[in-house]
Amino acid sequence: MSEVLTPIERRIYNYLVDYLKRETFQPSIREIGAKFGIRSTKTVTEHLQSLQRKGYLDRAPSRSRALKILGLNLSPQTYTIPLYRNGFSDSGDDEVEARFDLDRSLACSAHCFFVKAHGDGLGEQGVLDGDLILVDPCQEVAESETLVYDRAGNTELRVAERGSPVLNGDGVPGNGGSGPRYLGVARAVLRSLSPR
Repeated sequence: MSEVLTPIERRIYNYLVDYLKRETFQPSIREIGAKFGIRSTKTVTEHLQSLQRKGYLDRAPSRSRALKILGLNLSPQTYTIPLYRNGFSDSGDDEVEARFDLDRSLACSAHCFFVKAHGDGLGEQGVLDGDLILVDPCQEVAESETLVYDRAGNTELRVAERGSPVLNGDGVPGNGGSGPRYLGVARAVLRSLSPR
């Protein structure tokens, strides 16, 4: 599952996962279309085919509810969180190195992901090189939250403070043109205690 999903594919995928956990069977193509305001069953089928081509699900085209979600723990208490090999990017170059099943109380959303901490200056926040940082890619940030940035493969952590260059006037993290790229809010750090 190395190909990144489009926003509508991600929403459909998350809907399928949540629906399956709640109902124990998959929604029909018409139900998926109704949920997302898609009138054409052909368009829904194309989205499902794209999810299949990208390795997120398997389906039997001749059956209405024959969807199988691949590589996912379907326990309703967990999210499956990817670790991106080279950090998360908007360009679609993300490669999933590993996946972790995390309790929903730790992973606050299904959109969270892990990045590996790289770079100097992380020790002040108690983060060591090689630690896994759980990132929530939210845009609404409260003061005093720890924000995660990527600068050419190095991880930067900054505390959000009103009036600082980190947050604009609306409390939204800024992405400077040539500066570091905002990834999200740090929610947890995972550290292996075995030798690296």
